[in-house]
Amino acid sequence: MKRRDFAIATTLSPLLLSACGGSDAGPEPLTGPRAEAAAGLKRAAQYMDEVVSYQGGYVWSYSPDLKQTFGEMEAYRTMCWIQPPGTPSVGHVYLDAYHATGDERYYQAAERTALAIVAAQHRSGGWNYIHDFAGEDSLKRWYDTIGKNGWRLEEFQHYYGNATFDDAGTAVASQLLLRMFVEKRDLRFYGPLLRAIDFVVQSQFGPEYGIADGGWPQRFPHFPGAVSSMPLPNPQQVPAGARVGMADGDYTLHVTFNDDVMGENIKFLTLCVTALGETRLIGNIQRAMECMRLMQQPGPQAGWSLQHLSRPTAGRPAGAPAGARSYEPRSLATHTTQTNIRQLFNYFQLTGDKKYLARIPEAIAWLKSCPLPADAATVNPLLGGGRTHPTFVELGTNDGLYMHRYGSNIHNGAYYADKDYTNTISHYSAGRQIDIAGLESTYQSLNRMGDAAIADMVARSPLKSTGATRALPRYFSIREVDFPDLFAGATMPTPVVPDSEVQTLLAELGTKNYWTSAVPEIVNSYRGDGPTTPYAGTAYRSKHVGDVYDTSPYPADNPPEIEPYVKRDKPQFIVTSEWIRRMGRLIAYVAPQA
Repeated sequence: MKRRDFAIATTLSPLLLSACGGSDAGPEPLTGPRAEAAAGLKRAAQYMDEVVSYQGGYVWSYSPDLKQTFGEMEAYRTMCWIQPPGTPSVGHVYLDAYHATGDERYYQAAERTALAIVAAQHRSGGWNYIHDFAGEDSLKRWYDTIGKNGWRLEEFQHYYGNATFDDAGTAVASQLLLRMFVEKRDLRFYGPLLRAIDFVVQSQFGPEYGIADGGWPQRFPHFPGAVSSMPLPNPQQVPAGARVGMADGDYTLHVTFNDDVMGENIKFLTLCVTALGETRLIGNIQRAMECMRLMQQPGPQAGWSLQHLSRPTAGRPAGAPAGARSYEPRSLATHTTQTNIRQLFNYFQLTGDKKYLARIPEAIAWLKSCPLPADAATVNPLLGGGRTHPTFVELGTNDGLYMHRYGSNIHNGAYYADKDYTNTISHYSAGRQIDIAGLESTYQSLNRMGDAAIADMVARSPLKSTGATRALPRYFSIREVDFPDLFAGATMPTPVVPDSEVQTLLAELGTKNYWTSAVPEIVNSYRGDGPTTPYAGTAYRSKHVGDVYDTSPYPADNPPEIEPYVKRDKPQFIVTSEWIRRMGRLIAYVAPQA
């Protein structure tokens, strides 16, 4: 990719020095139940900071004795996870608690966590999913053992040595550095913040990529040794006509919509416009919004894929839907289409330009045309639970594509796609819940706005900044900050938390100062590479894990029905996502915002 020109002043301007931080001038003294809740909040924060963290970094779950630590996979104690709900997510909680109470102890915890984020920052300015404080040799050893044998976790099977936009890790880490800098103008966070901004800008595809101009790849800088294919399936174990392998090779170079990569990057740049007055980023934002609009496919299949080609490949044009991981076939994706429609709603509100609404009816019409079969939930419980649409839809035919796998581990098994909606894989849902009525309602509401209402809306848009700065929202951890929260005059009211819930939270915290919850998933510890001998059984086809050599996480109460697996209750761990949720409830109770 061509490096885009992007110059940021290396000294602080008077305007930047006057930027508003997020804390209040002085929180009112706490009394009664709020004081009791604040005391519990502080005890839980101190324990997490002083006992659970490793050099200020966090993973996703811990056994209470801290001898077992998990991120998305088993983790070394010396590791921290960047992707949410990892290290930056915890840092946002500390900063929110500081805003709620004014207590410097929370700022100290946020500072320590933010410095862990700085230590984990890749030299390019972004972040990998994980960081190992023990060094790159230790991280490479993890990839060569635990990561390599996680059958369903292809992004962890290879050490790339670069950074990723996947799963919002880089976006959330960048947001934390932005918040830390505007809080007290600490220059230790200014340089890393500039590198993060520069990373987002440099990695953006430029005009020389045509329709891909403004998009982002999944990883950057590009690693020439990126995997082009998983082990190819054995033809004898795959039904006739099934799709196999990675149809479009190295998926890290495609324009990526998966996990809302584009939306997250646009939001971070918009936060920088708001808090830093960095109006030079508005052009990058506009190019990205235009890329999303132009990548919508022609009718009648007017949707989007998880990823799209960034350049002509094997006779297919740039912008064409692309396959990604071996269980993400070349297709259109219904959930990604829903996400992109909602983003286009945001982009209309940011700009007032109805071109972002123009083709939404086509996208909704396409979604209406490809529901799940009527008996899908009956014949396959994995397609129940309110799911309405197949995840993947075949180009041309408009038929659903469903992922399956055979074998017992990464060394003897593989994935394939066909149109059979029974016995689908469990770790990547074959169906999605698409809210067509909600999409139509929002579209109609926005499309009938009059000129005066649109002008008033746009006048309050963060993209109308002339370089003046505004305070960021007070809280980031209670719920996700989104574009509507960045408009002038917008507020983010906190939820009402009843006294009874707070008393339960404090009772569960007790004197041990930490909460435990049922850990979502457990793992098989690494014991070497699994066997390559073909496995013809079906015990693992619709489970999160394969045989005991597979290091993929799985729920303890839903293991494969084969020895030596035994169904058991989920163990009680310190679960970071649950800690974040509970802390958010206490913060909202201690210092609610109307």
